[in-house]
Amino acid sequence: MTLEDERNYQSQGDVAEKPPETDDYQAEYVEGFVDKWDDLIDWDARGKGEGDFFIKELKERGKNRILDVATGTGYHSVKLQQNGFEVDSADGSPNMLAKAFNNAKSQGLILRTIHADWRWLNRDVHNKYDAIICLGNSFTHLFSENDRRKALAEFYSALRHDGILILDQRNYDVILDQGFKTKHTFYYAGENVKAEPDIIKDNLVRFSYEFPDGEKYHLKFFPLRKEYTTKLMKEVGFQQVTTYGDFKETYGQDDPDYYIHIAEKAYIPEDD
Repeated sequence: MTLEDERNYQSQGDVAEKPPETDDYQAEYVEGFVDKWDDLIDWDARGKGEGDFFIKELKERGKNRILDVATGTGYHSVKLQQNGFEVDSADGSPNMLAKAFNNAKSQGLILRTIHADWRWLNRDVHNKYDAIICLGNSFTHLFSENDRRKALAEFYSALRHDGILILDQRNYDVILDQGFKTKHTFYYAGENVKAEPDIIKDNLVRFSYEFPDGEKYHLKFFPLRKEYTTKLMKEVGFQQVTTYGDFKETYGQDDPDYYIHIAEKAYIPEDD
């Protein structure tokens, strides 16, 4: 797809004519959007929102070698490297990988980047990892159940026998059942950037991102419900899944913006 094709794709206002597909994200992360991505997430604000949650969880479980499969512009890969983890950084978007590499380089770090499609992850990734992280609501770019099962199976295969998968997603249960509401505290915390859905359907939530200079971009996601995601993880082979709401295990009746699932591969005997 040419640069002009990508721009035309992003400018489409109506997605009703063509059912969304997993590969659509390739055209959505155009260079102009990627250049603005860090304005959207705001690294400092994101750091304050999530704190050391992922670092703490990985260290408590003794996980050191990490594969970041949705590197984006490199936020988590950089933070993990700065805290002593051994990290490989993968993404399906070459534009994102280039931005991530430059972001890390500006902080004196070198990322080991891998351009990889999750559905064929082990074709391009040949190591085994203590943990895989798939963050930033990225898993919901997958629009078919076959793609989701295939990606999870690839993650499972790339993990060591006692490895873990950390995967997050928006709280689509609330979006589908009650409409969109957000605290804009944890993920998309950039000031003066508007990020909210302009299409909400059972099989599609499209987010619109508007920037102060008037530029506007779109991303399409499949609205995965929390229970569906955890059920799928277990069906693929993960033995135990613990879910946090906005980085808290006891989120009670609150409506968190995000769910974070930690799935363990280690075999758990029935007696336990």
